[in-house]
Amino acid sequence: MENINYTPKDILQKEFRQKMRGYDPNDVDSFLDNIIKDYEAFNKQLQELSDENDRLKVQVDELNKQLAVSGNQPMPTTGAANPTPSRQTASQPMSSATNMDILKRLSNLERRVFGSQLDSGSNESHRL
Repeated sequence: MENINYTPKDILQKEFRQKMRGYDPNDVDSFLDNIIKDYEAFNKQLQELSDENDRLKVQVDELNKQLAVSGNQPMPTTGAANPTPSRQTASQPMSSATNMDILKRLSNLERRVFGSQLDSGSNESHRL
């Protein structure tokens, strides 16, 4: 918003001097009315996107807290001082935690299904 020169109100209140061979005032007013509508739509969309961005940041923080509590993982922080990590590095810890969880569940399922067959076997590399 720092680089915006005119607000919709500035455009609406702008007065132009008339000259002998100038533009048609009705055309100029009509064009400026359309510009005002665009500015208002852009401002509304900007506000909606800003609100959604804030909501998503809170949601990411909450999910990171849940992940840290459930997996005892270090919790990354978000904010202006900490730039958003790349997509690959942000998804990597979550992917490895998910894979480990899947392997644990699979191991538990195998123990329940196959029972003593797995306990008597000599290969215990599948246990977590």
